[in-house]
Amino acid sequence: MNQFLIKECVLLHCFCENKETFDLKVEGDVDTDPIWCNQCCCNFDIEEVPISDELKEELMRWGMMYGKWIDWSKDTLRSNGIEMENDFNKIGQKLTEKVKKELGNKYKLRFSPSTSARLYAGLEF
Repeated sequence: MNQFLIKECVLLHCFCENKETFDLKVEGDVDTDPIWCNQCCCNFDIEEVPISDELKEELMRWGMMYGKWIDWSKDTLRSNGIEMENDFNKIGQKLTEKVKKELGNKYKLRFSPSTSARLYAGLEF
């Protein structure tokens, strides 16, 4: 049997009232896996998400890029920080589309772009 048919039946358990969700978001953050419950903001272990191992690896590589636009030692935005964050968000949007394709219609999925560079720069977002 196809691994995706088996995985399609996976319930993702979260902190929502009914303890499971089919409403997800892709979002980068420091030291987290990039798949979240869109309602209660529970961060899912990427291994629980019913997508291919290749896509899980892509998502994790992307997630590890989060915040590269910030010089954490000085708590300041790097000179090309806005551009770096924009590039991060473009990649995240493309990965979200890949996740949507693999998950099919069972899950609702959205991309939550990073706005931390704009916050550091004092810009509207």
